[in-house]
Amino acid sequence: MSLPIEPNFPINASDFADGESIIFTIPNKYIGFRTDAAIAEIIADLSRTKLTNWLKDGHILINQKTAKPKDKIMGNEEFVINPPFDEEKLSFAPENIPLQIIYQDEHVIVINKQAGLTVHPGAGNWTGTLLNGLLYHFPELVQIPRAGIVHRLDKDTTGLMVVARSFIAQIDLVQQLQNRSVNRIYRAFVEGYPFKEGIIKKNIGRDSNNRTKMTTLEHGGKEAITRYRTLRQFDKIAYVECKLETGRTHQIRVHMKDKGHPLIADPMYGTKKINYSPEVVIAIEDLNRQALHAIKLSFIHPVTKEVMSFKTRLAEDMRTLLSALSFKDEPDLDNLDEYEDNGNWEVIYVRD
Repeated sequence: MSLPIEPNFPINASDFADGESIIFTIPNKYIGFRTDAAIAEIIADLSRTKLTNWLKDGHILINQKTAKPKDKIMGNEEFVINPPFDEEKLSFAPENIPLQIIYQDEHVIVINKQAGLTVHPGAGNWTGTLLNGLLYHFPELVQIPRAGIVHRLDKDTTGLMVVARSFIAQIDLVQQLQNRSVNRIYRAFVEGYPFKEGIIKKNIGRDSNNRTKMTTLEHGGKEAITRYRTLRQFDKIAYVECKLETGRTHQIRVHMKDKGHPLIADPMYGTKKINYSPEVVIAIEDLNRQALHAIKLSFIHPVTKEVMSFKTRLAEDMRTLLSALSFKDEPDLDNLDEYEDNGNWEVIYVRD
């Protein structure tokens, strides 16, 4: 069933939130408008970006044909909108996805995310995400925006994340992230010979040549600060620890590339160097993802106000690479990832 021709304007998204199509003839006052601008004004409670994507994906037809966002309105065109809500509804369907729960109480959940798990649903990943798994294991999260997810890890980055289990926790954790009082420390393998330690302060924004990538910018973008230190230097590869003071998309990956030390096996920002020993090459091929793991996480509990600190074992594929790099040293496999803090990090998350 479709809505009748010439509905009341503007049109509300709730008019077709049940997945029904909507059909209308565009008013003549929009003659000369770009198609994307006109449709964004007619359906004002959906973002222009979403509506533009619907145009590009063929969910909006004009005179029974697909149209480009920049096409001009000529007058009296018939619009048919077939919103892809079926897919978006699936994004909030519970799925029995195995999750490693490190800690839980009535306000917070800490998980150790596995590689290959997308955090948020989106184009091409409407199901099989961390959000779907959280809704299965914690059904009450359906009442919390984004199922309590307050920060993210890239699909193929492993390690610790905190999830809000209550509204009060979500508000508080978001504020902590904005105030930079959440302590997030990562381990990574990078190319080359970085300095013993350093701090990278370079803004990050979208790459104008490839919108799926991020890049450092001299002007514009968002402030990004990463501290790093080399834990162990191997032949052509370093094992480093990185501390985020901001949380930008792909921040560590982009910053380390900017320093000339891209992450090993990073499919987007790395290189394909193979001039390593055979054991190391095999370990890198088996890794098949950026060598990045969120190993430590600290935050203030939203209710008790106690400092909550967590540490997880380095991901197994990265331990295999560390073992291959350390092969000649006959390393202790049980302690490959145990590099103790030496006081160099400024503790920024403790509150009196």
